[in-house]
Amino acid sequence: MEHNEIDLSERWLKLCRYIEDNFQPEGEVNLDGILFLIGVHELGMGARKFSKDEKLNLLHIAICTVLQPYGYYRFEGLDPEGWPHFELVEPLPVLKPGEQSRMMKEAVLRYFDELELDAL
Repeated sequence: MEHNEIDLSERWLKLCRYIEDNFQPEGEVNLDGILFLIGVHELGMGARKFSKDEKLNLLHIAICTVLQPYGYYRFEGLDPEGWPHFELVEPLPVLKPGEQSRMMKEAVLRYFDELELDAL
């Protein structure tokens, strides 16, 4: 593994431990679970039970949010119910599954870096 891969892996594991310690999720912490937490955070309505469709929308909100700094999405505003909406600005690159995972992990780590959490 090259240096950047090791750094990404170490930072990702540190983030996963932070999530485990502070949110005590059921089961293993993974990318989808962290994206779900980001979606709930960005929605700003607190933790509650979400329908299956709402959970998918939360994942969409998280993906748009973490990829926004890379120029792929732009925040459009909130709908009447307070849900954020985004516009696709630039098509996402065609990537292999491993490359997609790496890009999303890097974007998630950048999101948490911008939150300036002391533990990370």
